[in-house]
Amino acid sequence: MVGTAVALNGRRMGSAHSAPVVLFSIAILCFALGAVRLQLESDNAIKPFLEDLVGDQVALEGVVTRDPEVRANSVHLYVKTEHGLILATTESGGDWRYGDLVFLQGTLKRPESFETDLGRTFNYPGYLLAQRVSYMISYAKVNRKAADQGSALVGRLFDLKHAFMRRIEVYLPEPSAGLGEGLLLGVKQSLGEELEQTFRRTGIIHIVVLSGYNIMIVVYFILYLCRSFLSKRISTFFGILAIVAFAVLVGMGATVIRASIMAVLLLVVGLTGRIYLALNGLLLAGVLMLLWNPYSLAFDVGFQLSFLATLGLILLTPHLEERLQWMPSAFKLREFLVATVVTQLFVLPLLLYQIGEFSAVAIIVNVLALPMVAPAMLLTFLTGVIAFVSPAAALPIAYVTHLSLAYIIKVAAWFGALPFASFMVPAFSFCFVPIGYLLLGYLVWKLNRPHNSLKGWTIVETNS
Repeated sequence: MVGTAVALNGRRMGSAHSAPVVLFSIAILCFALGAVRLQLESDNAIKPFLEDLVGDQVALEGVVTRDPEVRANSVHLYVKTEHGLILATTESGGDWRYGDLVFLQGTLKRPESFETDLGRTFNYPGYLLAQRVSYMISYAKVNRKAADQGSALVGRLFDLKHAFMRRIEVYLPEPSAGLGEGLLLGVKQSLGEELEQTFRRTGIIHIVVLSGYNIMIVVYFILYLCRSFLSKRISTFFGILAIVAFAVLVGMGATVIRASIMAVLLLVVGLTGRIYLALNGLLLAGVLMLLWNPYSLAFDVGFQLSFLATLGLILLTPHLEERLQWMPSAFKLREFLVATVVTQLFVLPLLLYQIGEFSAVAIIVNVLALPMVAPAMLLTFLTGVIAFVSPAAALPIAYVTHLSLAYIIKVAAWFGALPFASFMVPAFSFCFVPIGYLLLGYLVWKLNRPHNSLKGWTIVETNS
């Protein structure tokens, strides 16, 4: 009602003042829509039947609806029961698969927040709410009653994924195999705790959680193959199918969904011959994702960082590139430097608040490592595919793949061993986060003020 009243008042004020008033009324209406959507989701999060059983021993039956997450000492199973989605953690070693009909036994509980090694409180209940989970069973006894109870197509995709990973692990030594799986499939657990910590210290952990850069490499590779043999319209159709299949394959995380939506929009707009405005694509992707899952905005750090990094690339990349024309563009060094500086700047306030670790070597490590990411992904893909057909032919490719992956690991290990590679920032109040983004907003406004145009705004998917 307030939004409608503001819009009507704006029309009475005349055309000179109506545009900002109408935009403000749209903002109010969007806020109201978000509040209603969040309320509907909140009402659905609490299951009366399960709420009464919290703290008790329960026995539940359901189907594993996601690819099991294998951790160092446990396996996480997302099980859909008749009373909602349950997170069950069980001992490692079991051969659990998507689509298994399982029988769970254990103590039902609500997830609780905990303190991380870096001194921050991790809102675990909020994180799981963003995964549509309100209840969990730790150390559950799990028995398989039947297999292949999920989607046959999704099940085959996961079977193909695991068969591919087994071949990578045969032909590549560790930790190269783990890094290759992380780059191509986002399997961060394959890195190992020590290497994962090194990647965090050096600011390149984003390359193994499937950033927008990884997704766009896959998209361009698919389109290149399709357009070599098919028309533009047919190749676009197959490209969209491949993007959707890849998103399902790697787990449908917030970053993957955001990048996939924007990639699909880019392909669709390409067919119409119109100009693709990346900012509009980003906003549309955000609206669609939040209508589907409103908890992502408040509790999914991956969603937050992905959107901030992409927003920074859209708003600041052209301006920074203009000021770095003196830098050589060979091997895309200037492009990687600009993208790294911009994304680091835009995620910094939230990253320091949520994580608390600042990497002093992130910019130089990204500039050195990112040029090798695309070749390493392609070589890892070729190693796994050729291994299906000819094991002997896969050996020389695997050797070159190992060299590319080992280079990234060596760069991270060398810089990560420096005593000043990263340092901890003491916990601080959240009020400093919006202050930081107000300052960034002012910077963007000042840089764009002379142009007063969105013409030239393009998207460069790198660290987002």
